[in-house]
Amino acid sequence: MAITASQVKELREATGVGMMECKKALTETNGDMEKAMEWLRKKGIASAEKKAGRVAAEGVVESYIHMGGKIGVMVEVNCETDFVAKTPEFKSFVRDIAMHIAAANPQYLSREEVPAEILDKEREILRAQALNEGKPEKIVDRMVEGRVEKYYKDHCLVDQLFVKDPDKTIAQYVTQRVQMTGENIKIRRFVRYEMGEGLEKRHDNFAEEVAAQSKKA
Repeated sequence: MAITASQVKELREATGVGMMECKKALTETNGDMEKAMEWLRKKGIASAEKKAGRVAAEGVVESYIHMGGKIGVMVEVNCETDFVAKTPEFKSFVRDIAMHIAAANPQYLSREEVPAEILDKEREILRAQALNEGKPEKIVDRMVEGRVEKYYKDHCLVDQLFVKDPDKTIAQYVTQRVQMTGENIKIRRFVRYEMGEGLEKRHDNFAEEVAAQSKKA
């Protein structure tokens, strides 16, 4: 059966879980709200999301330098206790995030950080493209929003597919770690530098190099 936006919203408000996971839960349970909630609990997603409101003031600042100094990343990831922050597993997790940033080059942490003027310009361009492709006016707006969603997935860290495991997003990778530690975990901020960025130079696809290297790590 088709899952409506109102159903997804209702489940999201009841559980605090992200929209994509809510839609998946409803799809798996044929739109049954109670069964969808149970599905989320069994997956451990609902309990992980409930931890999101807890204070996470400890954590790690990790750096990652691509071989040869071509790309450099610093990222801050927070958790609730110094005990968890100091574990090898948490440090490895944060390093994975840093390596992903080096490879995928996100422009923003989350979709909430994308400036409104950037989205307006993107919608304007996408709308013009759709009309130029000869798409009917009545479906253009729906197509534009679909393409905006792709923009988020391409440019927002938490929406990107994890380079070491493309079956999950970075947000899902964080949720997985929350389930393992029992603590709230948040990626707070990051910065990425690429040697010669902004200067005219011969083009090398550093992102592909880092992605290949990170999958071997």
